[in-house]
Amino acid sequence: MRKIVSATLLMLCAFCSAEAAALPFSTVFKGRERFDRLVAQAQEGDWQSLPLGVRVATVGKSMVGTPYKNYTLEIDDRIEAPSVNFQGLDCWTFFETSLAFARMLDDTSGSWTPERLLHYIEIDRYRGGECTGEYLSRLHYLEDWLADNDRRGLVDDLTRSLGGLRVPHAAREMTVGWRNYRYLASNRALLAPLRRMEERVSSHSLYQIPKSRVAAIEPKLRSGDIIGIVSRDGRLFGTSHVGLAYRSNDGVLHFMHASAPRNYGRVVIDSRLSSYLQRFGSHTGILVARPTR
Repeated sequence: MRKIVSATLLMLCAFCSAEAAALPFSTVFKGRERFDRLVAQAQEGDWQSLPLGVRVATVGKSMVGTPYKNYTLEIDDRIEAPSVNFQGLDCWTFFETSLAFARMLDDTSGSWTPERLLHYIEIDRYRGGECTGEYLSRLHYLEDWLADNDRRGLVDDLTRSLGGLRVPHAAREMTVGWRNYRYLASNRALLAPLRRMEERVSSHSLYQIPKSRVAAIEPKLRSGDIIGIVSRDGRLFGTSHVGLAYRSNDGVLHFMHASAPRNYGRVVIDSRLSSYLQRFGSHTGILVARPTR
C-alpha cells in the first residue's frame, strides 16, 4: 500500500495534477520576455554566487516598478496550479517569485526555465510542497505559510527569537470576502472546508514583533528576509501584507514590496521598515522569516 501511495504522490508532483496540467501554459506563466531578461541579468551579474538572502533581495530589486495586480493567484474557476505573472504582482506573488527565482539559481544555468521556476513556486506555495489541483492545497494565509515552510526547513521563523509576543489571532479574511476570490465565487462548496481551514489556522498561536520594537531589531535583519505585516481588526490580529527586507548601501533597512494602487501601485523600495510601519495605524507589528535553502 505504501508503494502505491508513493507512486501516486510522484504522479501528482510531476506538475501539480493531471487536471492542473490541462491549464494552458499561457495561463500559468505570463511575462516570458521579463523572465528571459532576468535570467540574462542573473548570468551577467553572477547572482548564483550570492548568499541566498542577498540573491532574493537582488531578484526583488530587479522587479521594482512592476505594476501591482491584485488577486494574481486566482487564475481559473476550478483548477488550482502553480503560476507566475511577471506582468503584474501583488504582495504575495512579489515575495514568492523573488524567492523561487533565487532558489532556481542554485540549479545549473541550463535549467533556468519557466518550468523550473514553477517547480520552485509549487514547493513554496502549497502545503507540504505539493499542489493537488485543489484550491485548498494552497497555503492561503501567511502565518500558515510560515509554519509549513518552517517545518520543512525552507525558512527559519525568527519572530519569537527577535522578541515576538503572542497576540489574539483570527484568520477569516477569505470567508468574509469570498466574493473577491474567483475560485470561491465559482464554487461555493469550498466555503465550508475553507472555514474549517481558517479555524485550524486561527487555533495556532500568532506572534508579532510590536512595531514599537522594530527599530531596535532592524540591525539583526538581513536583505532577503521575508517581512509579514500584522494588523489588528478589533480585538483580533492577523497578517495583512508581506514584503522583503532590503538593506541599502548606507545601511538603512528598507521595506521592499508590491504596493497597492491606493499607495504607489507598483513594486517599490519603500522607507525604512520601522518608519513604514508607523505610517499605518492598523499595522501593529511584523513577523520575520529567513530563507535557508
